[in-house]
Amino acid sequence: MEVLTTAEMERADRLTIAAGTPGFALMLSAGQAVAEAATSLAEDGPILVVAGPGNNGGDGFVAAAELAAQGRDVSVILMCERDALQGDAASAARGWKFPLLPFNPQAIGKPALIIDALFGAGLSRNVTGEAHDMIEAINANGAPVLAVDLPSGVNGTTSAITGTAVRAVETVTFFRRKPAHLLLPGRIKCGRVRVVDIGIDAAVLAEIRPRTFENTPPFWRESFPVPRIDGHKYARGHVLVVSGGIAATGAARMSARGSLRAGAGLVTLASPRDALVVNATALTAVMVRPVDTPVEFAEELADKRFNAIVIGPGAGIGTRTVDFVHTALSAQRHVVLDADALTSFAGAPERLFQSIKAAHEAQVVLTPHEGEFPRLFSDISNKHPGRSKLERVRAAAERSGAVVLLKGPDTTVAAPDGRATIAGNAPPWLATAGAGDVLAGIIAGLMAQGVPAFEAASMGVWMHGEAAREAGPGLIAEDLPEVLPAVHRHIYDEFGIDY
Repeated sequence: MEVLTTAEMERADRLTIAAGTPGFALMLSAGQAVAEAATSLAEDGPILVVAGPGNNGGDGFVAAAELAAQGRDVSVILMCERDALQGDAASAARGWKFPLLPFNPQAIGKPALIIDALFGAGLSRNVTGEAHDMIEAINANGAPVLAVDLPSGVNGTTSAITGTAVRAVETVTFFRRKPAHLLLPGRIKCGRVRVVDIGIDAAVLAEIRPRTFENTPPFWRESFPVPRIDGHKYARGHVLVVSGGIAATGAARMSARGSLRAGAGLVTLASPRDALVVNATALTAVMVRPVDTPVEFAEELADKRFNAIVIGPGAGIGTRTVDFVHTALSAQRHVVLDADALTSFAGAPERLFQSIKAAHEAQVVLTPHEGEFPRLFSDISNKHPGRSKLERVRAAAERSGAVVLLKGPDTTVAAPDGRATIAGNAPPWLATAGAGDVLAGIIAGLMAQGVPAFEAASMGVWMHGEAAREAGPGLIAEDLPEVLPAVHRHIYDEFGIDY
């Protein structure tokens, strides 16, 4: 589940070699894995390997030799002269006993499969000239492409497209995923991602100490809340969700329902009096309290059993919401801030960050989407437009003192201490009105049960994505809470928990 930057992956290679495994042995294993993937993608027909000047090209030569030994019709296009290759790549090229094709688009022909072994993950400069033309020709050819490590033209760490990039149907990578296998836009170019073992011992991770993880259940397994047989509803926490006025109550109700389905023992909606009847009529298991002012809100929070709060969905933009946020943080409660609560601080984000950092016992999660993120972190968004999503979220978490969750098809969560997760399980139909309101509620429901903020945000994101998969195409936000029981069952089954 660890995700390694290109620099961290290079260090894993160096540590493995220093421990006694020759670099060429790693290249042999990588190339053989590529050959195995190639045979599964193209059972017959000619295969073309397009090799670059570095170790990625070396992997391609090993794959070509392996496939030729199996009797496959294989050709190799090399970007440079053979005698310009160095190190392990030169050794791999010596294992190819056949002529090389010239490095031009016309040499591609009509293969059944193209193996892209041009650049891999380490490319940081823009692709230009002959390499650019070759990538464009590969994409135009129509043959399926198998990428070695990463599609050429994708930066492995930032996921940026460096001018142009190969479109692969499958990518074979080694030891661990890189950020670009999960972050957009690079992820779109990867197709299916196959992670293979090439002989790097996982013990090297103890020295590398990666801080980025794929957001999957094994990452947060130890934090997942399982009700005790001798437990009761009060032991599972009480979430308080702030509702907006009568014209905007639905979002808060969806948050409340999400909290309840996530396992919170009790959920209450703090409703303005003008919306009380609407909310009370629409809710059953969720309780409703009349709350109009920050003073009344503070009086509610005198009840210490309210241990997690959601503010933002349909709350309204302005002073009232700002005051409610400060009141919740002053009361040292765990808080999820979404939507209107974030936009309400657009003119003075430092006031929010100061309030968060002053609430030493509170854990806070901010859940912006890409439109809301610059309202709080304009300098992070604007001064460094080349920053990856992962880098931006990490910087925002450090700045704010909160866990920051930046939504999208590659939702990324970061903690102030630098830990981060990237999710890859959200289906496209999750992009629907109100889905984020439910997510805020799910996270608060998990925090109410004692899950730490970073793990709760990561867990909530994964459960949110799985709920969308469970509901299927045609999903609307109201469906999400109702399929969470099925998601819980999937988690219980994966973890071997009886129910």
